[in-house]
Amino acid sequence: MKNLSLLRVSLWAYLAIFFAYLLGPLVIMSITAFNSPEFPRAAPWECLTFEWFSALFRDERILNGIKNSVLVGFGTVVLSVAMGLAGALMLTQIWPKLRATYYTIIIAPILVPGVVIGISTLVFWDRINRMLGLGADSFLSNGLFLTVIGQSTFIASYCMLVLVARLQRYDVALTEAALDLGATHAQAFRKVLLPFMKPAIASAAVLAFLASFENYNTTTFTFGEYPTLTIELAQKVRYGITPAISALAFIIVLLTVFAALFNEANIRRKELVAEARKDATVEELSSGRIKMPGFLSSNWAAVALVIVACATVTVVGAATVYSPQQCIADVQEQKRLETEMRIQELKRQRELRRQQQQEEQGEAAPAQSQPSSGNNSGFGGVFAPSTLGGDAAEPEAETEAEDEGNNSGFGGVFAPSTLSGGDDSEGSGN
Repeated sequence: MKNLSLLRVSLWAYLAIFFAYLLGPLVIMSITAFNSPEFPRAAPWECLTFEWFSALFRDERILNGIKNSVLVGFGTVVLSVAMGLAGALMLTQIWPKLRATYYTIIIAPILVPGVVIGISTLVFWDRINRMLGLGADSFLSNGLFLTVIGQSTFIASYCMLVLVARLQRYDVALTEAALDLGATHAQAFRKVLLPFMKPAIASAAVLAFLASFENYNTTTFTFGEYPTLTIELAQKVRYGITPAISALAFIIVLLTVFAALFNEANIRRKELVAEARKDATVEELSSGRIKMPGFLSSNWAAVALVIVACATVTVVGAATVYSPQQCIADVQEQKRLETEMRIQELKRQRELRRQQQQEEQGEAAPAQSQPSSGNNSGFGGVFAPSTLGGDAAEPEAETEAEDEGNNSGFGGVFAPSTLSGGDDSEGSGN
């Protein structure tokens, strides 16, 4: 029992860490869209503001990028789904021995880097344009055309995988029965196979649009004069990001949550309706008076969808009447006061350091001045009397005595002290 409880706790802890790692950056970026600083940050929190959403809708480059991304997305969906459906049908009808080779060729674009696809698309269609003798402004050099072609090259493979998974559950006998009843191949495809493939086609279309909307590696070489949203965002991040990008991210996250909840609520609604019809009596089925469940009954996705919608409406209503100007002014005044206090503190510390340096210089000055008072020579005090031994004063006295007793001009060579005592007596006797 303890091991089971420990396993459950570990599982919940793992799920919490996993979703925090997965959704944490999105949550933090969504929070920065409502903070007043000009650089996106969640902490420290300053003021609640909605101005970054208005700044987003005033940014012409972002709006133009969204428009180009939508145009490219729709073109990519049409081309990719059509090629993917054709490839899936061919894969199910081709000779079995060639099926593996054909599958490898169709999947190969997924393995090729997007940079290579973008460069090859640009070079290939430029050569075609020159061969046809068209100018630089022809549709073959148009950024929208090249971007759709380049993205469809590998997105079609994703669509084919989705459609092949659906085709594997299709009963070919249905098409054969339609042909036996006199339908043409086009009619059998349109009235039998196509309705069966509608859910997969819808899924492939959504996948193709999302893959096109967020693509950057291929688009950066083919967009020409039609930059998509990812190109504009990359350029803005390069030259300085603002919370308006966070506002855009929050809107995308909100739309994704709406779409996911709506899809889940719709699926749950169909399941409840199927259960109600299954439990209905024959009389109710014949009369058509089946009691259908409500939209919110036993449907948590629908309840969550309504809650998110109400919260969104409340936030939009609050944004129209709330003004953060006073809060922003208070924060700026507080920052100004903090800056002045910081400057005063720096000045005080600088003054203290200056006083300490002056005191240290004052203490060092007397110690340096004492040796230099008795040494006025130009030899740095090398021959100063203090550098000699204790008998230095005696030679000086002897020198003075010799100078007094020797007044000749021969440098004291014939001074009496240089002569011997005997000579002195003999000389005196003569």
